[in-house]
Amino acid sequence: MARIEIDRQILRVDMVGLDKILALKSSIEIPLAHVKGATLAPDEAHGYHGLRFPGTYLPGVITAGSFYTGQWLFFDVHDAARAIKIDLDHEHYAALIVEVADPPGTVQAIIAALAGRP
Repeated sequence: MARIEIDRQILRVDMVGLDKILALKSSIEIPLAHVKGATLAPDEAHGYHGLRFPGTYLPGVITAGSFYTGQWLFFDVHDAARAIKIDLDHEHYAALIVEVADPPGTVQAIIAALAGRP
């Protein structure tokens, strides 16, 4: 699972607990200006995710780390029903697909932050 914080003009995604090891990344910071949007993404978290490099994939258990499908995606998902997708521009990753405790609330917070950015 991931915890998302928006502080000033930075969106920060922190992996929680063992996911830091499984995703091989403890946090990702993105300038809010590079965030294009956020959506609920249970379907994005299912199925083939591409070439894993580096990361962890145990079907039905966890998808975590960097995956390449013609573009780089970052995953940290145990429960696809609680996954959100954060679309990015001008970043290494085209999107972050992460599980959060409150998907609708997190998506709304990101959208509100984007509406308030300069």
